[in-house]
Amino acid sequence: MLKTLKVVVIFFFLSITSAYSAASGAQDTDGGNEGNVSKYEKGHKLVLSGKYLEKKANKFLKKGNTSKAEKNLAKAEKKYERAFKLFLASNKEKPNNADTLNYLGFTSRKLGNFEEAERYYLSGLEIKPNHKRINQYLGELYLNTDRKNKAIEQLNILESCNCKEYDQLKEIIDGTRISKY
Repeated sequence: MLKTLKVVVIFFFLSITSAYSAASGAQDTDGGNEGNVSKYEKGHKLVLSGKYLEKKANKFLKKGNTSKAEKNLAKAEKKYERAFKLFLASNKEKPNNADTLNYLGFTSRKLGNFEEAERYYLSGLEIKPNHKRINQYLGELYLNTDRKNKAIEQLNILESCNCKEYDQLKEIIDGTRISKY
């Protein structure tokens, strides 16, 4: 009975391993096994990874380890650069998508290209004027570029949404919160 159980367990693990190997054969051009994942989805994953690296960098800074913080920030910047290129390609394939334009604005802003970020955000708002994230991020951009009155205009647009984007932008404007992004 024990031998039979061992054989079943071994066979089970071998079948899982071979199934996993077969599934990982479908690789994309980045070397991952994402298969037919869209450029938008790949960009989104890179943005999430960049945000994670920034949070990690902040923890290192709080501990006084600037070297590790700088390394994480450099990695995050590379993620945002790659994401930006993927969002550009996604925008060419499927133009006029407010979410894609939001991410083009976000990655541009993270890379310090504020004028470009503003153009993408405004283009997204032409398509979807009440887009919560774009209005919030545009408000943050206005604060970062010393245009508080414009940030307040974005806050007013979000006022009736009863959403976290409104609360977060209000707290950032009031100075009770620091922008995470």
